[in-house]
Amino acid sequence: MADQFYGITDTGKERKNNEDTFIAQQSTNGRFIIACVIDGVGGYSGGEVAAALAREAILQRLERPAGEVIPILVDCFNLANQKILTDKKEVKQHDSMACVATLALVDIERNQFHYVHVGDTRLYLLRDHSLVKISQDQSFVGFLEDSGRLTEEAAMTHPKRNEINKALGFEHTLTNDDDYYETGQSPFLPGDILLLCSDGLTDMVGKAEMAKIISQDETLENKCNLLVAAANQHGGKDNITAVLVQNSKQAAKYDATKPATNQKKNEPDSVPVAASNQPHGIAKPEPSTPVKGKSAAIPILSILLVLAVGIVIWQYLKSQKPAEVPAKSVAVVVPVVKPLSLQQIKLQDTIDHLKGNLLVLTDSVFKTPILISRAIEIKRDTLFIKAKGHIEFKSDSGYTGVAFNISLQCKLVMLDSLMFTNFKTGIAGNSKALLIKNVRFVNCATPIQNIINIPVNKYISGTVTAFKADSLPVIHKRK
Repeated sequence: MADQFYGITDTGKERKNNEDTFIAQQSTNGRFIIACVIDGVGGYSGGEVAAALAREAILQRLERPAGEVIPILVDCFNLANQKILTDKKEVKQHDSMACVATLALVDIERNQFHYVHVGDTRLYLLRDHSLVKISQDQSFVGFLEDSGRLTEEAAMTHPKRNEINKALGFEHTLTNDDDYYETGQSPFLPGDILLLCSDGLTDMVGKAEMAKIISQDETLENKCNLLVAAANQHGGKDNITAVLVQNSKQAAKYDATKPATNQKKNEPDSVPVAASNQPHGIAKPEPSTPVKGKSAAIPILSILLVLAVGIVIWQYLKSQKPAEVPAKSVAVVVPVVKPLSLQQIKLQDTIDHLKGNLLVLTDSVFKTPILISRAIEIKRDTLFIKAKGHIEFKSDSGYTGVAFNISLQCKLVMLDSLMFTNFKTGIAGNSKALLIKNVRFVNCATPIQNIINIPVNKYISGTVTAFKADSLPVIHKRK
């Protein structure tokens, strides 16, 4: 298990003290890997203290991690928040301290991770050399970047990048509102790597460079050291902290299934009948020997008599049968199938043939809403769709189907900053694999329809993941 996680923190080149701290260890019950990055706020007199108090509270709560995982994570942050608030009241010098944090519990055995997040520390998932940001920055600049209004490069140098909206130790968290924190869960497949880090790394090193470092064939320790070195090389203006967790299990491989041989066209579809030496159809009579004289005339007279009686009976039945009334003509209505819009064709083709797992949709390409007249099918193992700017999917007139249909075979589908309008059903399929961020549903009768495969005649236990609304609260400036 030890080779599956590693953490490191560094003061950086410009700071004299380190307000960051981290957790990278196995839980006491052996089920989880605990990965956490905490970044203190409030300068030397408080930032380090707040981070240390949060770390202590989290480890204390996780000594007995029993029950549902997400509530446990929220409880960790609530306890940390209370510890910081209590200390602020008791020590005057600490009245401005707080901290931001990202905490993950990774269940390698079940190939899952769960997380809770507040502030501008970050959580990334690396899969197939694609690095995807999972957590949402709860900051003004982070909101601009996540919504596509700022590029990553512009956000890294923005003068207000240190202004945060949420943290542990802010007074209004006393409302005990669990929605204050960002929570979620996702599949964690063999070969996947999680990166938790402070803004001392992400303000200095771009996502592409981080992905390149983490994808190297190195130990987790070496990768962490390379991340810190890269941040210091680019200036090292803040404390730098990184934690890596890897699912080092071997990926399952399956042999391709040979397609069934098609039935020959000349084979009958009906049930087989017993074989016969006679050819199919009407049997021909055996040729008979001609009979001379009266003996030959008797059969002929019998046949003529039978025919005469048959004709009389047929004429009688015909006279008793009522006249047929011509049938009324019935108009057959053929439903009109609208052709797919060029934008939908382009999008479906891109999804089907995408190299890698990340698809970025920009409003410079999709300038108008994408009209949907047939469900967009997602049948990939993993897919991340992120919008840059305003991307809207809109139901075509008369269409009553779903917008996105997620295959039950999908393991992770993340939709970021999309909008669905006027659909009877927005997203349908394997919602267990679905992770959404900043997604809006406008006039959708059923935003998300979860289809779950449940074994027949079995006792079933479990839960269905809930989604929550987010907001952009008051801005606080980090010191």
